[in-house]
Amino acid sequence: MKRASAITGAAMVLAGCAMTPGARDRSELVTEPEVCAPQRFEVYFRDSEAGLTEAARHAIGLTATQLRGCEIRKVEVVGLADARGGPTANLDLSQRRALAVAEALAAAGWPSPAFSLVGAGESGSVTAEGASEPMRRRTEVLVDAAPR
Repeated sequence: MKRASAITGAAMVLAGCAMTPGARDRSELVTEPEVCAPQRFEVYFRDSEAGLTEAARHAIGLTATQLRGCEIRKVEVVGLADARGGPTANLDLSQRRALAVAEALAAAGWPSPAFSLVGAGESGSVTAEGASEPMRRRTEVLVDAAPR
């Protein structure tokens, strides 16, 4: 009996909240993020590799699909590498990573002239104290997208 009374009471309180003067509709409070807007995402690589993993291909494909109806003004792909290996090898690796991502996006239908590729190599991969920065085996992709 007490349980039934508690449930009835809770239902009445919730019903009262729905009818409270000045309450706004959910659509006024919760909005969907704009899809055709500048976006940033990262693509990760295996140690010392520039080939795309299945997860990387999935992330690229998902982003390409989400932005399919947008105007892609510019895409900056910044390849990064950790401090393992020499500076020349790391610069080459970071450039190959950026190229791999740009080629995958172009294959997904993105406009090729919109790409800007940068290889940062190992620059910034070691802190002032000499510690290696984690998660440097990646590219950062900055997309300037806008509604058509």
